[in-house]
Amino acid sequence: MKTLIVNGTVIDPASGLNRRTNVLVEDGRVAQIGNTPSSAADRVIDAEGLLVVPGLVDIHVHFREPGFTHKETIHTGSLAAAAGGFTAVVCMPNTRPAIDTVETLAQVLETGRRDGLVKLFSSAAITYGIEGSRLTDMESLHQAGAVTFTDDGKTVMDPHLLYEAFRRAAELDVPISSHCEDHRLVDRGALNRGATSRRLGDPGIPALGEELIIARDILFAEETGARLHIQHVSTARGVQLIREAKARGVRVTAEGAPHHFTLTDEQALISGTLAKVNPPLRTARDVEAVAQGLRDGTLDAIATDHAPHTLEEKSLPLDRAPFGMVGLETAVGLTFTRLVHTGLLTAEQAIAKLTSAPAAVMGLPVGRLAAGLDADIAIIDPQKEWVVDPQTFLSRSRNTPFGGMRLTGKTVLTMVRGDIIYDDREGADNPWPADAD
Repeated sequence: MKTLIVNGTVIDPASGLNRRTNVLVEDGRVAQIGNTPSSAADRVIDAEGLLVVPGLVDIHVHFREPGFTHKETIHTGSLAAAAGGFTAVVCMPNTRPAIDTVETLAQVLETGRRDGLVKLFSSAAITYGIEGSRLTDMESLHQAGAVTFTDDGKTVMDPHLLYEAFRRAAELDVPISSHCEDHRLVDRGALNRGATSRRLGDPGIPALGEELIIARDILFAEETGARLHIQHVSTARGVQLIREAKARGVRVTAEGAPHHFTLTDEQALISGTLAKVNPPLRTARDVEAVAQGLRDGTLDAIATDHAPHTLEEKSLPLDRAPFGMVGLETAVGLTFTRLVHTGLLTAEQAIAKLTSAPAAVMGLPVGRLAAGLDADIAIIDPQKEWVVDPQTFLSRSRNTPFGGMRLTGKTVLTMVRGDIIYDDREGADNPWPADAD
């Protein structure tokens, strides 16, 4: 089947393409970008007033399989990704068992091919069991498909062990993705240490706990020549440390999460444990710094840290409820509402942060829209106003503090290899996948 997308503004940040034109899709690939007549296609999609962009790329998701499928599965996670416009994701390794062997990695990748709607890539753990005591076989894991190494959710605290991990990563030219939290300083607390945590009787999580590890890991990268990727940066000083490291040539990249450039820690007074995330929501100054870091390129990519939990788990007391919130289905709305419609980023810059930039960080063959490539495409309505309703999420979990928030900007169609996997256009025959549950 030949599908022609007409009348849209086609944006491919990697090539600088940004103009109103048509996209012809044939046999799962982009056949042509140009003024192809509608008569040349079997199916025509009218994208008048819409943005036609590469399928979005999220390099930080938790799909919870194996081991925690009551929260999310690779299948339900990919449904949520499709609804958000994401056509490629990188899964984190803190599953049960952890993704720390070639066998477990192969299982995850095969499940992704079998059950997923989107292209699934995976990280692997730095240490066995994410316990911080013994390095995994990084070379074999990389050869088996691991695109980055991380003990996400925990920080490797042993400097001798971590130095060796950085040295091996440098030899493999694969990034270390760093969850930055000094566990000797941060040993309790649920919220950012400040007025809100004191009001709620929480010990608080100091920003210094994140910043110490950012500084440490930058030095490891500088010493070894390894590629370092800093995950979910949440503090103003953390952004500045990365900015300074980039200025002196350290091979460091970083990501900002939508919740960290949108919400402050005061959201916990409204949403309770739904606003409990690690690293925590910080102050207004920190929120602005993350947004400015995305604007000036200090933070290379937007990544959701999609972290599903059941509402029963999130209903536990503040000190016992798990950290994390889902993010795939709200990322576009938050990015356009907070960054594009306020003038901090242009639409093209925002799309770059969600496509070509994260793909480049992890060396993934995705995030572009060009003739000859797989037709992985998202169509976004930048002016669509909508209210976040967690009950409509395709994720298995509903843990979000954004419920009831009015956003402007939404993915309305997602295509992978030329197949429409999500369609929320007005009048669409099947706006929601039939197997959403």
